[in-house]
Amino acid sequence: MTSKLYQQDVYIRSWDAEITSAVPHAKAGKAENGSESDRPAFDITLDRTAFFPEGGGQSCDLGMLGPYEVIDVQEDGEEVVHTVRLPEGMDGSGATGPVAEPPREGMKVHCSLDWDRRFDNMQRHCGEHILSGVFHARCGGVNRGFHMGEDYMTIDISLEEDPADPDTERPAAIDMDLALECEQLANQVIWSDLPVTVFRFEERDQAEKLPLRKALAFDEDISIVCIGSAENAADCVACCGTHPATSGQVGLIKIYKVENYKNMFRIYFDAGQRALKDYDRKHAILTDLSNSYSSSIDDFPSKIRAQEEKLAEVKDQLYHAKKALIDKECAALDEALAGSEGAPGGTGQPLLVWPLDNLSLDDAFDMAKRYMKKTHRLILLYARQNTSFILVSGGQPKCGQLVREYASFYQGKGGGNDVSARAIFTSEENAMLFADLLEKHLR
Repeated sequence: MTSKLYQQDVYIRSWDAEITSAVPHAKAGKAENGSESDRPAFDITLDRTAFFPEGGGQSCDLGMLGPYEVIDVQEDGEEVVHTVRLPEGMDGSGATGPVAEPPREGMKVHCSLDWDRRFDNMQRHCGEHILSGVFHARCGGVNRGFHMGEDYMTIDISLEEDPADPDTERPAAIDMDLALECEQLANQVIWSDLPVTVFRFEERDQAEKLPLRKALAFDEDISIVCIGSAENAADCVACCGTHPATSGQVGLIKIYKVENYKNMFRIYFDAGQRALKDYDRKHAILTDLSNSYSSSIDDFPSKIRAQEEKLAEVKDQLYHAKKALIDKECAALDEALAGSEGAPGGTGQPLLVWPLDNLSLDDAFDMAKRYMKKTHRLILLYARQNTSFILVSGGQPKCGQLVREYASFYQGKGGGNDVSARAIFTSEENAMLFADLLEKHLR
């Protein structure tokens, strides 16, 4: 049975151990990019270990086991199984590479944790305890789900118990204001630098004498994490994870957002150095944006509002200017369509190409709506900015069919229905060749 040093002292970073078993791993170790590595891997057990195995919502520890890289740690009954990857260039037989032999039973190894990862997990897991305890005390919220992700953590809070303070009513919902109130209370627990104590019990009778936030789900080998004194605990709950010795080492807790989730409330947050890094990143973004507006951070929101008002005015002016331009283009097009038989677009012409130098493809489509099912000729509205045509007709010829049959001849693409279609080209030359082909086809 592995001696679990992480249960005795979470601050152990390195130690010596003896390999009690070593068998080839079923799959190769993961490479840094997440793909399968060609380097052989072994599953190893030790007589003593400080590597925490994945469990309780917390990821496993990583580090080095002698010359071997630890890539996964799992609990198997009373044993802790370490999956290690052999050094670069070393095969499973140990014939080559910087180490004389692969891991084997009886080998002595010096082990070391990736301490930054361990402490990060300790801060975040303890932060989750503190915040869950505050939600429970403040509004009767029960933590029904916990996830420790790479970019944030989540807890799913169900409002199903009365608050600890009899003068406080249970809220109907958790909104951002209530969440931020709980965030403040959680940070006050951190600033109080309360002791974090782990109590271990063989049977549940003794464990249930503590002020547990949640009922126990098992009957033996019980670990209870208590933040503060047992008489006045900020949180007290069963947990197998690793936690710092005091709440102050969590550093801070920051809630990001709240959303409804399956009749509960999902709280997105983070703690410790992760929360600080998130603040640093967002502060840098906000500083860059405010500097680009020649504004202080405090004045930046008013600057944005002023810019939005100006932008709304410009959009309104642009809308009316485009409408006037489209009206002018339609008037000119109407005149051309009504022209004499020999004039461009006149009654004797099967097709009319109408260039639009100052309108976009979407503008051309808005213009085309005025002629759908109303013209007896094929009109090609040419949006020069997009080297594209909007085809419009009364239904004959069929616009979409023309595009599907002929646009690809000139590296064009598009589609549509009988009365309108789009045809987009890579160059103006190809667009004009397409128009010429349609004119000859219709003639």
